[in-house]
Amino acid sequence: MSLTITQYQIDAFAQNVFQGNPAAVCPLQHWLDDGVLQAIASENNLSETAFFVATGSRYELRWFTPVAEVDLCGHATLASAYVLFELLGHAQPAITFATRSGELIVTRRGERLAMDFPTRRPRRCAVPAALIAGLGLTPIEVLAAEDYIAVLEHEQQVRELQPDLSLLSTLDLRGVAITAPGSEADFVSRFFAPKHGIPEDPVTGSLHCALTPYWAERLGKQTMIARQVSRRGGTLLCELAGDRVVLSGYAVKFMEGEIEVPG
Repeated sequence: MSLTITQYQIDAFAQNVFQGNPAAVCPLQHWLDDGVLQAIASENNLSETAFFVATGSRYELRWFTPVAEVDLCGHATLASAYVLFELLGHAQPAITFATRSGELIVTRRGERLAMDFPTRRPRRCAVPAALIAGLGLTPIEVLAAEDYIAVLEHEQQVRELQPDLSLLSTLDLRGVAITAPGSEADFVSRFFAPKHGIPEDPVTGSLHCALTPYWAERLGKQTMIARQVSRRGGTLLCELAGDRVVLSGYAVKFMEGEIEVPG
């Protein structure tokens, strides 16, 4: 016996389709077996598939890459909030998601959606040889939070880098970010997570929980514009608020359909 689920594909951190980071979003009536959730994410083969279940006034939210469940995902949270606000008629001004990273609250800010996330302040760390070899250059400094963060001197270095993903996949943290001051944004970045089935993520909200406090201290600014300069590209408004980071962006629907899974 099969179960029919409505699935949306939302381009997050974008105002037009074919930009930003695509996420699949599946509203559920109840939780399915973890193996089924992972199989759906693998079948979608997007960087993230989000699933949520209503529980009273909140929603339980989980995120899966094609190969694993993750603790925090920004763009799929933004996509899930967009589905609730714009497509499913959520009438309250805020949405509270219960997640493996605690409560995450998303509110409307004009046409943008703002996500209140915990900071993940990066610290200087020992530099793995595989990181330097995988990047093919020596960064100005290397930091670590959930990911390694390699700070480069120029935006053009970030745009032109062609890393050895097989070497980066051997590292112990989730992934590797590269970042530098921006020419039109306050800072730019790219993000690679090959060990999680994501060679390069188009736009990574959770990464900015670490990049925001770093650049806020370096630039002396609490509010910044960030641009992830992947092929698709995406823009985030980043605000540091104590031990929280508020990430704001747009989203747009690309597709709505139905999937059939074992019930």
